[in-house]
Amino acid sequence: MTKAIKLLTALPQQQRERLMELAHEVSFPEDTRIFEAGGTADRFWVIRSGAVHLDQQVTPSRRVTVASLGAGDLLGWSWLFPPYQWDFGAEAFSQVRAYEFDAAAVLALCVEDPLLGLSLVRTVAEILAHRLETTRSKLMEQYALHRRGAM
Repeated sequence: MTKAIKLLTALPQQQRERLMELAHEVSFPEDTRIFEAGGTADRFWVIRSGAVHLDQQVTPSRRVTVASLGAGDLLGWSWLFPPYQWDFGAEAFSQVRAYEFDAAAVLALCVEDPLLGLSLVRTVAEILAHRLETTRSKLMEQYALHRRGAM
């Protein structure tokens, strides 16, 4: 399995410093909906403390948690890809402190500094690959448990 990647520690120091010039500190109280699937993805966060659950609405009254994120984790990647809409919902599981980044400002910085842009996209891709691999493993475990129960 690939190793979990943290966005800010994965970027070279000079690029991290340039990106952090765009950061704003924010906080979300426990049980706050941070964003909903289908909403406009115009920002992202790096969690400083607390926990966030990513979820998927499976019925009008039921959400399923698909991932849990904590300190150092990237929250939100849909701002990088058309149609720039959230694929999941996100909720603060506890009090959350985070760095918030405006997507348009970060994308403009990436155009200005293509090496930073390449590093950022590669790092986000590594994060997504790790999350996909983790999800795939969980699905395989659930499938195996289901198959054992069916026999």
